[in-house]
Amino acid sequence: MNTDEDPNDVGHFLRAIGEVRRLEHDQADVRAPAPIARAQKRREDDVAVLRDLLSDPVNATDLQPGDELRFVRPGVSRRVFRNLKRGHYRVQEELDLHGLFSGEARRAVATFLTEARCEGHLCVRVVHGKGLRSRQQGPVLKGLLDHWLRQRDDVLAFCSARPADGGTGAVYVLLRRAAARS
Repeated sequence: MNTDEDPNDVGHFLRAIGEVRRLEHDQADVRAPAPIARAQKRREDDVAVLRDLLSDPVNATDLQPGDELRFVRPGVSRRVFRNLKRGHYRVQEELDLHGLFSGEARRAVATFLTEARCEGHLCVRVVHGKGLRSRQQGPVLKGLLDHWLRQRDDVLAFCSARPADGGTGAVYVLLRRAAARS
């Protein structure tokens, strides 16, 4: 600023504020901002996908209480499966299905596996029970869990746990790594 200029000079003021444009009206725009775009049915779609992924088999009661569960997706090495079966991988999270009806158990398993994978867990345990109180039906949740786990692409392998971890009443589940986030 030039010290010779009068601060009350209009020319000084106009130079200080720079270029201006005339307003078309003197009313403020008070409309609410547009809402953030979101998929309206996303939650319902996610639930429907989980329900479809974990559909119940026609006959899931062919298993007996002492039968072992085992499944290995193609591409998983025998060494990895052997280590899983021996309990060499640290179980990072556990879900107990005791006392749940099949529909509740299906939702619990779907939610548990999705959250475990999102948290970066690779090995989890699901306790399904041995089905000793299921009378003639056999171990209902055990058969259903076997079916549900086979349907999920994020399950690489599963097998009955060691006796100290629940034996044929629980399974170790090996999960696929979650995709890296950018």
